[in-house]
Amino acid sequence: MSQSVQSEIRAFIVENFLFGDDSQPLDPDMSLIDNDLVDSTGILELVSFLEQRFGIAVADVEIVPANLDTIGRIAAYVGHKRADGTRLAG
Repeated sequence: MSQSVQSEIRAFIVENFLFGDDSQPLDPDMSLIDNDLVDSTGILELVSFLEQRFGIAVADVEIVPANLDTIGRIAAYVGHKRADGTRLAG
């Protein structure tokens, strides 16, 4: 599952922040923030994507680099939220 989640997250980042240019390598451990791929507004877009695509609820206190700074961390975060059953109501 993690590889599939990583692929979907990578595709979202390429489409929305790199404007479809997939020539740039996106290592799962590369900082999206430090490499200026995602800014604060982009993080909010990413959170919205994660909530809609994976049906999870992201609390404001969870919007931190430890959860959302790399593709690998994001995928692990999604996996953790799914395992916890922390999903959106509805």
